[in-house]
Order: sequence, then structure tokens, then C-alpha cells
Amino acid sequence: MSISITALVRQFSYNGVAFADPGPAFSPEDVRDLYSAQYPELTTASVDGPEISGDVATYKFVRAAGAKGSYA
Repeated sequence: MSISITALVRQFSYNGVAFADPGPAFSPEDVRDLYSAQYPELTTASVDGPEISGDVATYKFVRAAGAKGSYA
């Protein structure tokens, strides 16, 4: 029996949109910050995961739920 080592492929998604992995030098939080320029709602999103399936690690950006406006 031999042991083989395979690298995990990272995938990122938010609200059904898949994002390319900019590289292993970026942490999941760095990836979120990178894409927040195009998707401003990611600035307050949390990183969920990874969920590992085979050789794919999937991270999801989850927006924090909250109410708009003020309560009087």
C-alpha cells in the first residue's frame, strides 16, 4: 500500500457566484477582502468552511443577517 499526497483545490463562493482562487498565499479572509471591491456586501461577511469533498475545499462567504434602520 502506498500513500499519495494531493493538494487541495480551494473554491470560494458567495450567493451562487463562484470566485477564482487568487493563490495559496491568500488566506480565505484575504480572498474575501480582495473580492469585496466588486461585492461590497462581502466586507461584513464571514468565512464558512472549508467543506472538504475529495480534493476540493469549498469556502463560502456568508453575509451577516441584520436589520436596517433604527429602532425608536
